[in-house]
Amino acid sequence: MSLRTLHHCQGPQNRRFWLKVGGLSLGAFTTGAAPNLARLLAAESSSQQTREVDSDFSVILFWANGGPSHLDLFDLKPEAPTEYRGPFRPIATNVSGVEITEELPLLAGMADRFTLVRSLHHERGEHSGGTNRFLTGHASIAANLADSEFPDIGSVISKRLGNRVPDVPPFIANTKAYGSGPAYLGPAFAPFMPTPNPVSSSGNNEYDPVPIYRSEGESDAADTLNLDEAGVLTLRRRQNLLSALDVLPRRIDQSGTIPAVDTFQRQAVEMLAGTRMRSAFDLSQENDSTRRRYGETHWGKSLLTCRRLVEAGARFVQCQATFRLSPEIGRTSNWDDHSVNSDIFKAYREKLPSFDQSVSAIVEDIYRRGLDRKVLFVFCGEFGRTPRIAHQDSSGRPGRDHWPRAMSVFLAGGGFHMGQVIGATNAKAEEPVARIMNSNCLLASIYERFGIDTSGTFPNTAGRPIHILPEGRPIRELF
Repeated sequence: MSLRTLHHCQGPQNRRFWLKVGGLSLGAFTTGAAPNLARLLAAESSSQQTREVDSDFSVILFWANGGPSHLDLFDLKPEAPTEYRGPFRPIATNVSGVEITEELPLLAGMADRFTLVRSLHHERGEHSGGTNRFLTGHASIAANLADSEFPDIGSVISKRLGNRVPDVPPFIANTKAYGSGPAYLGPAFAPFMPTPNPVSSSGNNEYDPVPIYRSEGESDAADTLNLDEAGVLTLRRRQNLLSALDVLPRRIDQSGTIPAVDTFQRQAVEMLAGTRMRSAFDLSQENDSTRRRYGETHWGKSLLTCRRLVEAGARFVQCQATFRLSPEIGRTSNWDDHSVNSDIFKAYREKLPSFDQSVSAIVEDIYRRGLDRKVLFVFCGEFGRTPRIAHQDSSGRPGRDHWPRAMSVFLAGGGFHMGQVIGATNAKAEEPVARIMNSNCLLASIYERFGIDTSGTFPNTAGRPIHILPEGRPIRELF
């Protein structure tokens, strides 16, 4: 029997906001030449599905590009040999029997508000291939592909569901992940990226974290926006998005040309001129205590902005969880902690305090604001790390390599059942031994929550119908 027919898994550089509309699309970093924003809106409108969906549901994906270590975060094995377990010890959480790393004490105090899935796996061990596999549910033909061969989950949601509210894009990201993209759906369904960095899709792992928030103190000349004769909004050069949007309503009023544009051109202008998009990126609207709780850090400001974006109406917000390590600890800014890139344990000791503060803040916030029934927060990467510690670097420092055979996924909210651990790995965290699940089961769970039928198809570039997911069913414990 096809897995598609079943319903549940079995078992017991730049910090300036910018946007180009017209000659370059919002998804130009994904698939070459593309239409302007008005055409993107037209494409999204034509893609609406008739099946009833949960119009209030949304997802924040905090994407740990590079692959976080399950052994050092959420699936510690204190009884394993030294060359496997590492230096971190597990601590008890506020849910009986659930333990996580001692480096995350704030999260340990709110385990009743999150769920850990410890038994997902897939077969792709390279970064872009693993990303394509994890975020699309399909195995790619190419290994080190910059752009995915199949549509990633955010693009599928954008294609199937379109906008939740008229003036907010359904899919927003800080930048493009290596091996992700809309594939044959086309750039109309790529994410809206306020500050994309194309290096993020090159395999380079040393670029600076890419902000999704507005950096304080940014300003730009007002004379950057024009409405041309066709009524198409363009930006002549990179500029601060917030400054541009503040100027736009005044420019529209002065031009008097808005009545001349057609429906989708009007929507394009309204999206950029509307208060929702401008205010969503403006963290100054948050009170000081909230900003302090998240932290005045890259991760703190990123996750606070992500929460504001889903409240504004975005369906799927994806933010890379990159972190700039101190030079003496490592050279990478992602979670690819081979010994040649970093001392993995020193790297975790440096970044986990910020992670603990910011992730516990957004979990706490979505519950405090009553969003826990309709906003799902997800933290994961394309795979886990090798259980056995390696020392390839000439300095002899420790690291872990790629490991798709086991991983841990952190979930909070979304109307799912929280306060549990689903699945288990063996004594060395090498592979799942209980509730063994293809990583597609996570995608299937999210699609089901959105009301998207994963047996539905899209035609690829050759016109062949391709299922949204080739296999995988929702994880029943979450429901």
